[in-house]
Amino acid sequence: MKGLALLAVVAATFGAVEAARADSLKWTIRSDYPHIVSLEFYSQDYRRAWPGDGQVYIVDDYDVREYSLSCETGETICYGAWVRGDSNKYWGVGLNNSQRCNDCCYTCGYGDTDLRILN
Repeated sequence: MKGLALLAVVAATFGAVEAARADSLKWTIRSDYPHIVSLEFYSQDYRRAWPGDGQVYIVDDYDVREYSLSCETGETICYGAWVRGDSNKYWGVGLNNSQRCNDCCYTCGYGDTDLRILN
């Protein structure tokens, strides 16, 4: 009987670990906007952002950039971008995840994003 109880605990623990499995999501973004753009990624499931800690990614050229985020399988992540110094011009969910968007979120673990062009 103790063996079955131990097996049940191990199975439950393994299931919990499996449900919160670490994964990644690669975003590909290019800015065609003529001014500097700030970029951040926001989890819709947890209180976190990338790069996090009050930092943002700076996009100040027309190059294609890739951002690989460590995330949990099934976690929804949206991008927010805005003109540096003018958050009224934004893409995706904007500064601080404060706007609504159509088609600016992806699910971690289900493939990488298509190229997103900010213009």
